[in-house]
Amino acid sequence: MGGTSPELKEAVEIVARLAEAKCRQDVAASRAVYHRDAVLESPPLGSRSAGPEIDSALQSWFAFAPDYRVRLDGHGLDDGTLCCWGEISFTPAFTASGAEPNGARVEVPVFILFRFADGQVAWESFHFDVAGVARQCGVAASDLVRAS
Repeated sequence: MGGTSPELKEAVEIVARLAEAKCRQDVAASRAVYHRDAVLESPPLGSRSAGPEIDSALQSWFAFAPDYRVRLDGHGLDDGTLCCWGEISFTPAFTASGAEPNGARVEVPVFILFRFADGQVAWESFHFDVAGVARQCGVAASDLVRAS
């Protein structure tokens, strides 16, 4: 893949700091990794936050997934975009529709795309198997997705 080794190394280090902070549900430490004008989106959930909205997006995610863990198994950098893949696990605390999850801890594949500016994450696009989460926690996939 493209990208020099120092670029890849720096990108992976930035993302590792973010993953560690998110696994601790640490909003301040997570936010410190994002650029002030960053965009955070999760197309599977229909969500997009930018700049200062990221704080509330992180708080909402940690409320939804209070025991969130991410394991990143691999990565590739091409033309300034880092793609990481692995697995996320968490116990959904609620759904967007109000349907009650069954309390099971879910584990699903994840891939996350990142772009960077000034040594921080400038854009993150977080993709995971919503249908797999829904099956494991006993709700419909549509219960997890925010209405547009």
